[in-house]
Amino acid sequence: MKGDIVNSAGVHVAVVIDSAIFDLRGRKLYDLKGSRIYRLSGELVGHLNETGGSLRRLDKSTDSLF
Repeated sequence: MKGDIVNSAGVHVAVVIDSAIFDLRGRKLYDLKGSRIYRLSGELVGHLNETGGSLRRLDKSTDSLF
């Protein structure tokens, strides 16, 4: 799975490749399991909303992750 993540304002903030979330510079930030976002340590930190296709939108409460 590959796609883009946008924040609640519609700004592109990250990229999803397989089950990992990378920042725009290519650093791995989080693991993704379904729609749940986990820190690399395994701690649940947020959720993604799927908007269809490869675009995923952050919940307003998880905007601060990026």
